[in-house]
Amino acid sequence: MSRLSVPSFDSATGATAEVYGQIKKAIGSVPNTFAAIGAHGPDALKAILLADSVLASGSLSKRDQEAIKLVISGVAGCDYCVAAHSLLGKLAGLKPEQLKQIREDQPTGDDKRDALIRFVRKLARSSGTVSDADFAAIKAAGYTDAQLVEISLAFATTVFTNVFNRINDTEIDFPAIA
Repeated sequence: MSRLSVPSFDSATGATAEVYGQIKKAIGSVPNTFAAIGAHGPDALKAILLADSVLASGSLSKRDQEAIKLVISGVAGCDYCVAAHSLLGKLAGLKPEQLKQIREDQPTGDDKRDALIRFVRKLARSSGTVSDADFAAIKAAGYTDAQLVEISLAFATTVFTNVFNRINDTEIDFPAIA
């Protein structure tokens, strides 16, 4: 059971009810992490959703975005986000075997995405310092300067939800990982 109380969707009011309604309209339900964030920080949830809409309009593929979020969540040890991004990665078109390879730090066979995964994993495991060699490798893989901004944004939003879910011990409402 999650640590923070979350009112029922029907009893939510104001900004919380508004953001819950937007999420439910967009995806059909409100995931537990969004429900808890929205109950206590509706503006924080709006910021995360806005960042996700910025990413959706960028040039980084949804598959790459989900690979980034899955890597970061795995390194952070956020079981909730690993389950969420495994499902979202599958919905974005990543094959179950690729998702498993990403979670287990194995190559997926997609050289460009594997370069991205290595880059993000290094960032997540370090103090954030990027060596000249790491920078050269991600650029050589074909990622643009604009995509490096998008990678940074995906990284930042994922760290937020990872930290929040660790604080809240958010109950997982996504399918178990196969």
